[in-house]
Amino acid sequence: MGYMVSRDDGWRMPDWLWEQIEPLLPAPPPHPLGCHRPRVPNRSAMNAILLILRTGMQWNALDATGICSSSSAHRRFQEWERAGVFAEMWRRGLLAYDAAAGIDWSFLSADGAMTKAPLGGEQTGANPTDRGKKGRSVRFSARQAGYLSGWHATAPTATTTSC
Repeated sequence: MGYMVSRDDGWRMPDWLWEQIEPLLPAPPPHPLGCHRPRVPNRSAMNAILLILRTGMQWNALDATGICSSSSAHRRFQEWERAGVFAEMWRRGLLAYDAAAGIDWSFLSADGAMTKAPLGGEQTGANPTDRGKKGRSVRFSARQAGYLSGWHATAPTATTTSC
């Protein structure tokens, strides 16, 4: 295992944050055989998880950092997510920010978009999200025409040929 991340890298959580997170963590589950290798320390696993969440790097890239193995960090992430640790961290963070700076709860916003397929035709079935209106799936209509993927090449046109 390589050690590409130094001890003073700025990615590890400070002591004051760990003191707030540690009580939220559930007790480790018992091993089915009663014996196993010692678990990775909770703080190391949390440092690895937060590194993943902050950088967007892949889980397997953790092995090169030396913080924690990718499999241990991912296993712990799933365990803690099921236990509601991250939801509680988020809730407490919102309450702390609301107490410090205030959150204007009178204005909330959500964003999203759903539109009809621009090339919808009669060969596609009903879309369950738009109450039975017709839509078009490029992948299915292309496969009906004998193409293996949703995209197919057409003959060159005057704008695509070279002189």
